[in-house]
Amino acid sequence: MAVQPSAETAETSATEAVPSADRWWRDAVIYQVYPRSFADGDGDGIGDLTGVRDRLPYLAELGVDALWFSPWYASPQADAGYDVADYRRIDPAFGTLEQAEALIAEAHALGLKIIVDVVPNHVSDRHAWFQEAVAAGPGAEARDLFWFRPGRGEDGELPPNDWQSVFGGPAWTRTANPDGTPGEWYLHLFAPEQPDLNWNNSKVREEHESVLRFWFDRGADGVRIDSATMPAKDPELPDFDPAAPPVPHPYIDRDDVHGIYRAWRALAEGYERPRALIGEVWLADPVRFAHYLRPDEMHSAFNFDYLNCPWDAADLRRVIDATLAAHASVGAPASWVLSNHDVTRHVTRYGRADTSFGLALRQHQVPTDLALGTRRARAALLLDLALPGGCYLYQGEELGLWEVEDIPDALRQDPIFHRTGGLDIGRDGCRVPLPWSGSRPPFGFSPEGAAAGPWLPQPAAWAAYTAQAQDGVPGSMLTFYRTALGLRRAEPGLRGDAFGWLDGHPSGVLAFARGDGFACLANLSGTAVPLPAGAEVVLASDPGLDPAAGSVPDDTTVWLRTR
Repeated sequence: MAVQPSAETAETSATEAVPSADRWWRDAVIYQVYPRSFADGDGDGIGDLTGVRDRLPYLAELGVDALWFSPWYASPQADAGYDVADYRRIDPAFGTLEQAEALIAEAHALGLKIIVDVVPNHVSDRHAWFQEAVAAGPGAEARDLFWFRPGRGEDGELPPNDWQSVFGGPAWTRTANPDGTPGEWYLHLFAPEQPDLNWNNSKVREEHESVLRFWFDRGADGVRIDSATMPAKDPELPDFDPAAPPVPHPYIDRDDVHGIYRAWRALAEGYERPRALIGEVWLADPVRFAHYLRPDEMHSAFNFDYLNCPWDAADLRRVIDATLAAHASVGAPASWVLSNHDVTRHVTRYGRADTSFGLALRQHQVPTDLALGTRRARAALLLDLALPGGCYLYQGEELGLWEVEDIPDALRQDPIFHRTGGLDIGRDGCRVPLPWSGSRPPFGFSPEGAAAGPWLPQPAAWAAYTAQAQDGVPGSMLTFYRTALGLRRAEPGLRGDAFGWLDGHPSGVLAFARGDGFACLANLSGTAVPLPAGAEVVLASDPGLDPAAGSVPDDTTVWLRTR
């Protein structure tokens, strides 16, 4: 088997072959903790910081490098915590600030870094700023922190423009004046409980920089930036056709948004151990995407092109090439991600006829072959972990969990479901509480004898998928993840940015070299393909693969040593 990269793709190299301790994000495996659904320590049916602290050893044993926490701040929970009322307090459902500080210290003692979420586009309608703005009435200085505008129409009864909410329906809600008469409207690109902030106001900028310092001073190693392309708005708030939006867009990826992140980068670099900025950047244009990763902006960003990509060798190769090229242009590490708290779990997606994903194309009640989806999910993990850069895992994927699609409508909580009248079933299915042990719900998510059940119902079939049921079992998904993550950390060939495609394989096969004598082969061809002559199988996604048979089955990835 040749180990030289093809002429088609030049080998790239990082500034440092092995990232230093203060550049940990370049090749880290980061595990997303969705606190509400991870583990319930007090028995109220809602996950909390006590539950997470109890399971930090589990996460360390899994072999990840860092934990990213979805918002744990004080919030009315209109959008599962992404409606922040106070960044300096922990929501009582999750615990206290002292518990968060203890969690950070305990994680650090286990070698785990901590990333917290920030949501610069909006706050909660219960935030003190918004409460003051509504009470103050039109023309008040407090209203300039948001986007308050008079309505159109004879009596101001129509929204100020035709913008639509990401969650469905108009992006404007009308207020009442202090005397009770109909008042101005305010902008919310998400739920009405999430008023958008006006980043043209210096107080907004100063407050967010203060919030970053607050958490960095308490040991947070980085921040994940929610909806990172959206805080800057065209101050004219123009109408536009969503099917043919103008360039620049009125509220997505405007050039002035980059000033926010340059200031944040300077702040993060001011610490003795620089903190990381990680962006949620949904953009189709790879050049515009790379702008967020310039040396004076974010350190890393989620690779949604890869997440959305179907399980198809040609499509994956195209996305991998585009990803590596875009990141190389700005010297940033690539990232690879398959699932998170907003998307259909990839075990489910990969078991469908259409294996792609898109927020506007969320599939529901579609036939799913979970056995096939699981097989492909295992193959996808080895492919992800072998690519240069960082990797993000979503809680529960290490257990092989699938999207729960039969939640009764009365129990659904996602505002997407309610604002679309159920046309979009929303994200609850990937947020169902994790199964830890036992043979029936709550599967150890809550303490024995807890008075309240899990906040979303768990499938009875998860009894065979608990962490306890899979612990130490050869071939289980949990054992597979632990093995793969351990090998990734130990294998010199998987460090740095060395990468090159390997030619000479059948159509539908992805094969590439990483460093000296290490390679990855993913077979998506629809049939078994020959195992490269002289190669030693280090790890296979198919637990039943027999190297002596000399072939790699379909939907299987293998790591190979070629020297």
